[in-house]
Amino acid sequence: MPEPAVQPGVALAPRTSLRVGGPAQWFMHALSVDDVAAAHAWAASEAVPLVVLGGGTNLVIADAGVAGLVVAVAPRGLAVTEDADAVTVTAAAGEPWDAVVAAAVGRGGAGVECLSGIPGLAGGTPIQNVGAYGQEVASVIEHVTVFDRDRGSVQRLPAAACGFAYRASRFKGPDAGRFVVCEVVFRLEKGLPTTTYADVAAALKRGGAAQPTVGDVRAAVLDIRRRKGMVIDDADPDTRSAGSFFTNPIVSAAAAEQIASRAGVAPPSFAQPDGTVKLPAAWLIERAGFARGQSDGTVGLSTKHTLAIVTRDGARAADVVRLASRVARRVEDTFGVRLRPEPVLLGFGTGADADADYLLGARN
Repeated sequence: MPEPAVQPGVALAPRTSLRVGGPAQWFMHALSVDDVAAAHAWAASEAVPLVVLGGGTNLVIADAGVAGLVVAVAPRGLAVTEDADAVTVTAAAGEPWDAVVAAAVGRGGAGVECLSGIPGLAGGTPIQNVGAYGQEVASVIEHVTVFDRDRGSVQRLPAAACGFAYRASRFKGPDAGRFVVCEVVFRLEKGLPTTTYADVAAALKRGGAAQPTVGDVRAAVLDIRRRKGMVIDDADPDTRSAGSFFTNPIVSAAAAEQIASRAGVAPPSFAQPDGTVKLPAAWLIERAGFARGQSDGTVGLSTKHTLAIVTRDGARAADVVRLASRVARRVEDTFGVRLRPEPVLLGFGTGADADADYLLGARN
C-alpha cells in the first residue's frame, strides 16, 4: 500500500463554511478507497486519532485545532441509471450534494427535491441523515459503501443497517469514528414531489405551479434557501455559517402544551407517528428574545434566519459556541427545552470550554 501524502500543521478554517478553528496536527487528502485505507494504516502506525473531514459545512472546529490525522475524504464520481419506475444515483463521497440532487431530479426521481441547495458533500448525507422540508436521505438510500476501521476492510451497508433517525445515524452515534463513508447509492421512485411544508407550498403557489413537478419543487426550495441565506454565496455574509445550528426539537404532546402555555400562543407543530411533536427551533429562539441580525461581537444571528449563526472577520470558534450556548440556555430557561446542535463540534470536549461542554451535553 503506498504511503499517503501526510502534511503537518495544515490550516482547517479555510476548509469550513464558518472559517474558524485551528489547524490539523496532520492532514491528507483521500481521493480513493485505497487512500482511506492508507490513512487508516498511517494513523494506526503513528498511534494518533483519525478524523474525517467532508465539505466542512456542518462543522465547528475548536480554536486549538484537531489532534491526530485529519483526512479530507474527497473521491469523485457520479453515475445515474433509470428504469420505468425509478432512478438510481451512485455518488462517490466527494461529490457535491447538490449535484446529486440535480442528477436525480433531472431524471424525474422524487425524494430529494426538497434537499436542493444544501451545501456539503454526498458522503456526509448519511452521517447526518440530512433532511429538510419533509424529506430526509434515509428514505432513498439503498446502501452505503464504507471503510470499516475495526475490520480494516471495505463493507457495504444496506440502509436498514445504518441506524437512521432524525438527523442521526449509526455513523454519528454508537459507531462514530468506526466507518469512513466512501460511496452512497440512492434509489428514487419516479412520482410526485413532496409539497407538505408551508414555505414550499407558498413558493409554488407564487410561481403558479398548480401541479408541480420535482423540478418545480427544486426551483422553489433553492429560492427559499437563497432568501434565508442557506445557499453558500461568497457575496452574501449571511452564508458564512454552518447552516441551521440547532435541530428542531421533538417533545411530548404534554411538553408542547406547556410550551404553548408559557408562550401564550401555540407553536407551529408537526405530529410524529409515535405521538410526539416536532417544534421549530427558530420559533423557540425568537420567542426566547433573539432576533434576526442580532450581533455578539464578531459573530451573530443571520439577518435572514435566526437558526443560523454567522461569523465575521476575526471571529473564533469560542465566539461561535459562546453565542450558541447563550441561545440554547435561554431557550431552555424559557421553555424547558434543550436545543441540540446540528453541526459537529470537533476538537472540543476537553472540559476547558463550559459553553462547548453544554452544547455537547445536549447530544446525550
